[in-house]
Amino acid sequence: MKKILTSIAALMMFGLTACSGSAAVTTSAQETTTAATTQAAETTAATQSETEASTEGTTAEETKAGKDVLVVYFSATGTTKDVAEKIASITNGDLYEIKPAKPYSDADLNWNDKNSRSTKEQNNKKSRPEIASGTVDLSGYKTVYIGYPIWWGEEPRILDTFVESYKFDGIKMIPFCTSASSGVGRSDKNLAERAGTGDWQKGKRFGAGASEDSIRSWIEGLN
Repeated sequence: MKKILTSIAALMMFGLTACSGSAAVTTSAQETTTAATTQAAETTAATQSETEASTEGTTAEETKAGKDVLVVYFSATGTTKDVAEKIASITNGDLYEIKPAKPYSDADLNWNDKNSRSTKEQNNKKSRPEIASGTVDLSGYKTVYIGYPIWWGEEPRILDTFVESYKFDGIKMIPFCTSASSGVGRSDKNLAERAGTGDWQKGKRFGAGASEDSIRSWIEGLN
């Protein structure tokens, strides 16, 4: 009887040991599988991130490479900006906005007020408003369109600040302006004189809401 009980006990101990070992093996396998899955996911994410970064870098370089047209503009009310963006679209050119360090308010632009900021600036030939936008690298550009509104029959003084800050050797400079009724006047000649460098062309005036077709026609007619 003792032998029978001993045998039964031995069999029970063996069963428990086998089950315990099987559970340990199963748990270990699950942990290994989970670790492998996590590592694979992390590797995939890292590879995807590197690929995206590489693609972004290539795209940025491709966008910059080969462009030889730059459209520079100053726009206080958005009219000149509209024309500038259309020129950039037609020519596949880059855009650079001349931003004043101190933005112009409606009161500043009141031409009926003799004491308004813009009136004082235009009456002072030596006024040179500060530019807040960073410098632009002109290397590689063959043509620069430069746009501005007509203020008191001339270019805004901030345009003088800009052209006096750069060298335009070997670049064709094409002025364009916007106004309700005034023409280019002496603004294109003023800019050429104050720049002192560059191949300056005759300026072109556009009214508000100038169509893309009219702008394209002008561009195609340039020498």
